[in-house]
Amino acid sequence: MSTDPRPVIARIRDGRGLDAAGAALIARGLADGSVSDAQAGAFAMAVLTRGAGQGGRAALTAAMRDSGDVLVWDLPGPVLDKHSTGGIGDTVSLVLAPVLAALGAYVPMISGRGLGHTGGTLDKLEAIPGYQVDISEGEFRRVVADVGCAIVSATGEIAPADRRLYAIRDESGTVESLDLITASILSKKLAAGLQGLVLDVKCGSGAFSKTPDAAEALARALVRTGTELGCPTRALITDMDQPLARAAGNALELRAAIAALRGEGGALADLSLALSARCLDLGGLTGDPSAVIASGAAAERFARMVAALGGPADLLDNPDAHLPAAPVIRAVHAVRPGHVTSIDTEALGHAVVALGGGRVQAGDRIDPRVGLADLLRIGEETRSDRPLAMVHAATEAQADRAIRAVAAAYHLGEAPKARPLILKDIAADD
Repeated sequence: MSTDPRPVIARIRDGRGLDAAGAALIARGLADGSVSDAQAGAFAMAVLTRGAGQGGRAALTAAMRDSGDVLVWDLPGPVLDKHSTGGIGDTVSLVLAPVLAALGAYVPMISGRGLGHTGGTLDKLEAIPGYQVDISEGEFRRVVADVGCAIVSATGEIAPADRRLYAIRDESGTVESLDLITASILSKKLAAGLQGLVLDVKCGSGAFSKTPDAAEALARALVRTGTELGCPTRALITDMDQPLARAAGNALELRAAIAALRGEGGALADLSLALSARCLDLGGLTGDPSAVIASGAAAERFARMVAALGGPADLLDNPDAHLPAAPVIRAVHAVRPGHVTSIDTEALGHAVVALGGGRVQAGDRIDPRVGLADLLRIGEETRSDRPLAMVHAATEAQADRAIRAVAAAYHLGEAPKARPLILKDIAADD
């Protein structure tokens, strides 16, 4: 068995694609260190510039999935999950997982941390005192079986090839590769042993995919590859030209998720219910996601998950007693009245990072208290008594900078036409 990655790299560089044997060699070498950082960077650049082809994309995904443990479940219901490509105010996972659990599915959700302008699910959960995201596989299995859902970090044994390649892609300027994005997302999700996966592919100013064409290309690559590898997969392309929730920042987004679980409507709730319905369809389950919100069953599942993973049992009943709050809260007033016509949503994400609510580098510490709340949405009118947003900051100086950034991100004018939240629904047979 060859262990030299250079012929594999040269094959891709010369436009001859990536086969299963080459993908396995690269994934194995990434996991055990026999592929050097220089070779991994050259591999990533070759894939970015020449492409791997659909066959190579699927082969790399499978090889990275199989570079570590692949979970197998024996549960009395389907094992389902969703993944978002990242956005501002996106706390769907915290709503969807308990909704699905309340309807008979099991959701072993392996999530990540924020880096760049988008927040991470694990960072939001770690705003809950005592909540443990780093647990053993045995504990993970116990919570999923008992509660129906658990949202945690990946162990070192889940897709180790992806963990190494992910960091190298950032350093080598190859993050944008469609093939590598697909393999990265799906290798971790498929290693969790899923029987159905729904992708939320964001599109717009706050998303990785800025244009509808880019978002659709990614969505179709994900759906086709996941389905080819034995996991029924579906994707929604959704609007990220504005924050999904009215909050951005870890503790503030947790409050938004709790409000959605308590029956407060809005775009966050709407998208959570739509994605939940697609998950249920893939898993062959019937049931009404909105009904388990209205009955409190989904909120009860979330509360049980939080308690099972070390958090306070009464978080949903008394969030103010447990979630941290910023000492400085200031309003962002518009220069003049008007309707919101557009938002530089990525700029809002960067404003949260500048407040200390996100990371510039992987090791940066996060302040869970800070962020933006009461964000106006496109089409809504700002007035003297209705600011664009409220800044939650650690200091007055940080608040001043955030106020300027948020004001610059909002554009006002005549009331625009209503815009859809779901832009496209992509199934495997489309």
